[in-house]
Amino acid sequence: MSTNHGSRRAVVLGTLAALALGATACGSSGGGDPLGGGSATGSPAASGAGAGSTVVVGSANFPENVLLGSIYSQALKAKGVKVEEKFNIGSREVLYGQLQSGSLSVLPEYNGSLLAYLDAKSTAATTEEVNAALTKTLPAALGILDSSPAEDKDSLSVTQENADKYGLKSIADLAAKAGEFTIGGPPEFKSRREQQLKDVYGLNFKEWKPTGDATANALKDGTIQVGNVFTTDPKIPQLKLVPLTDPKNLFGAQNVTPLVNKAGVNPTATAALNAVSAKLDTAGLTALMKRVAIDKDDPSAVAKDWLKANGLG
Repeated sequence: MSTNHGSRRAVVLGTLAALALGATACGSSGGGDPLGGGSATGSPAASGAGAGSTVVVGSANFPENVLLGSIYSQALKAKGVKVEEKFNIGSREVLYGQLQSGSLSVLPEYNGSLLAYLDAKSTAATTEEVNAALTKTLPAALGILDSSPAEDKDSLSVTQENADKYGLKSIADLAAKAGEFTIGGPPEFKSRREQQLKDVYGLNFKEWKPTGDATANALKDGTIQVGNVFTTDPKIPQLKLVPLTDPKNLFGAQNVTPLVNKAGVNPTATAALNAVSAKLDTAGLTALMKRVAIDKDDPSAVAKDWLKANGLG
């Protein structure tokens, strides 16, 4: 869930960690960090939520996180939990402090980006490794609940035509053709990833182009042959793009994961949020984001439909 989530989505563990929060967000997916965002666009959340009172659900200032916040909020309400919504607040730098203070009770997070923010030197890559590291790193007041299978993360994507023509299924398959290919992505993608792609996969591309938010379209029109597209971008199915698998985990796990202030959620709230995580996958989140980002449907209505369809509303 983004070197673009403009400089959004996915700060990747380690090398990208220092930039984990300055970038923009996913749907605006920026450079790999979905919670990257700029300055806060909402006022700080008000009072904290006690374990038996109101659960305050926050979100970052980009469409996907607002959608996830609405899913969490409505799932909690369906279980009789009193909820206050504080959406579109800003970036992780703002949100994290509000979680710590208790002004927010729950936030939709991306586990790998959160770990990168907290521990720039972590080398955890898989969901299990990332969550184990987070459990050790988070302060006592905060915790993570169950991660969903849904991820919004960096990918190297190609068109279906080129995938078929060159037999491209994984990033490793690019090695034989990279010298003939132009790669595109957010403006900072080259500085963040060029050396990693050489070191991990032996890739030396012919040219790097800053294609920004137009990366998916640049793939489709042939301006570039490989693009840094984030995995919940609705243009992936719309334009029939193929995200290549990443067998060496260059792009670490970015599972959608509830981050909570432990004092702000009771067992009923915890169970409701874990039930959401159990049902939410990347394909489903991508479909929801199509409705929000392309069809311009209201996020709360999209959230309501998804919850009803999954027996959680």
